[in-house]
Amino acid sequence: MTGYVMFRKDRLGRRGGGVILYIKESIQAYEIKLEKEAECEEAIWCNLVTGKSTLTVGLVYRSPT
Repeated sequence: MTGYVMFRKDRLGRRGGGVILYIKESIQAYEIKLEKEAECEEAIWCNLVTGKSTLTVGLVYRSPT
């Protein structure tokens, strides 16, 4: 999408699932890599920096089954 930065994490080894997060280009954002990331494959964590504040945003997909 034009004007946005994409953070994407696909489900490995299976169809469906995965997560994607779009952040407006005017917002400074960077992905946070977690030590226990393997335990939650379908999750993205990002820090958004706006002025003097930093906001941590998490996106998690939980399968209905």
